Amino acid sequence: MDLWQLQIFCKVVDLKSFSRAGRAVHLSQPTVSSHIKDLEDHFDCRLIDRLSKEALPTQAGRLLYRYAKRMIALRDEADSAMAEFMGKVKGRLDLGGSTIPGAFVLPAIIGAFTARFPEVSVNLTIADTRQVIEAILGGDLEMGVVGAVSSNKSILQTHLVDDEMCLVVAADHRWSGKTRVSTKQLRTEPFIIREPGSGTLKSIQASFSEAGLNFNELNVVARIGSTEAIRQGIKNRMGVSILSAIAVSDDVAAGKVKTLAIDGLNLKRAFYLTRHRQRSLSPLCQAFIEFINNQIRTPPT
Repeated sequence: MDLWQLQIFCKVVDLKSFSRAGRAVHLSQPTVSSHIKDLEDHFDCRLIDRLSKEALPTQAGRLLYRYAKRMIALRDEADSAMAEFMGKVKGRLDLGGSTIPGAFVLPAIIGAFTARFPEVSVNLTIADTRQVIEAILGGDLEMGVVGAVSSNKSILQTHLVDDEMCLVVAADHRWSGKTRVSTKQLRTEPFIIREPGSGTLKSIQASFSEAGLNFNELNVVARIGSTEAIRQGIKNRMGVSILSAIAVSDDVAAGKVKTLAIDGLNLKRAFYLTRHRQRSLSPLCQAFIEFINNQIRTPPT
């Protein structure tokens, strides 16, 4: 057993396929199968069930996967620690971003960071807030940027930047000439929301609660798992929604949607640097956090 075999094993689990894993690590499918067979011989048990359409880990495989991810992360941490000792910033950094910061905030920062430190490779996972936090807790991600506060005591969060959400309607919606609407008007309008686990949904629910309003009174016609899909739903007159102003800025500029305020509702929120409270940061992650804090200097409100 070696780290390379474990890395191949994790890739098979992640991609649920021997052939896709082979393409990802530039090996033939028979070579990938041979490495998995060596691991199974080493542990004397089956690690992957070869089903008709997917390759899925057995119970033993799931156990090994957790340890393998930690070993690979420790290897990467050792690489970056030695690079720091030699006065270099290099290595691989696994980051997470919830939908809005992952798509609209982090890419520019990562681009600037890797331009300054060309020997750094950044792997950005975009998922909803709950999934990013679960990945940090599980050790799959070292840190992330999410749009909601976690109640988990193992999670440490610091304010990064403010965001403001707004009601978004199609350009030809009957409210498009308005600048604001009441919550009473909103209750009868077809409304699109994000899926459970979304930081955007959590922030909207908190805003309603703070205003003494019942979020469940909204006329929800669809739950959709991405901001992009909701944008398309609004433009195709499926309904209205509350989204980050950052996420719809291009559509607003193009005249495809309009944004409005909602009377009595504070839709300001923040994005948070998020990491595991008990785990030590790798030197590379520390360098990235210092860089990101220097790039974004918005004070907490």
